[in-house]
Amino acid sequence: MNDTTSEPLDAEAIKAKLEALKSEHRDLDEVIDRLIEKPPFDQLQLQRLKKRKLGLKDQILKLESQLIPDIIA
Repeated sequence: MNDTTSEPLDAEAIKAKLEALKSEHRDLDEVIDRLIEKPPFDQLQLQRLKKRKLGLKDQILKLESQLIPDIIA
């Protein structure tokens, strides 16, 4: 199976997914920067790219939290 299963990913799989998401996040950052540099630009496209980038950031944070062991207070 793949990402659609409810089984937790092992640490190596999480790290690999994190790297892929971080790479895509950096790429989107570059695309957004290039888009803004050359006005006029499509505001709707910019909003969609920023929304996608924010979604990636949320996924990254979620996966990073899975790598940090819970500390019992």
